[in-house]
Amino acid sequence: MAVNVTTVEEFQTKIASGKYLVDFYATWCGPCQMLLPVLEEVTPTLTETGVEILKVNVDELPQLAQQFGVMSVPSLFVVADGKIKNSEAGFKPADALVNWVVSSLV
Repeated sequence: MAVNVTTVEEFQTKIASGKYLVDFYATWCGPCQMLLPVLEEVTPTLTETGVEILKVNVDELPQLAQQFGVMSVPSLFVVADGKIKNSEAGFKPADALVNWVVSSLV
């Protein structure tokens, strides 16, 4: 299950160690809404690989969006032990998303 991050401190503490798929989104964004069921679908598969999904609302935490250079939503980042391994903007279907995350962590 994806975790909605509500503070910058919570986000920084989380990503300091471990593997994450970070979804920068907005509630008004159509492609972001399309991505919601895909994230739910891939959660069990990513959990098996040790990846947790974090969701960051760009309207509630604009400083994080700016820090990560988010120019459009959805923007997806693969983060491992506090370091960005890969990033892409836009919708991804489930299989492509899982493959992208796993290959980013190799």
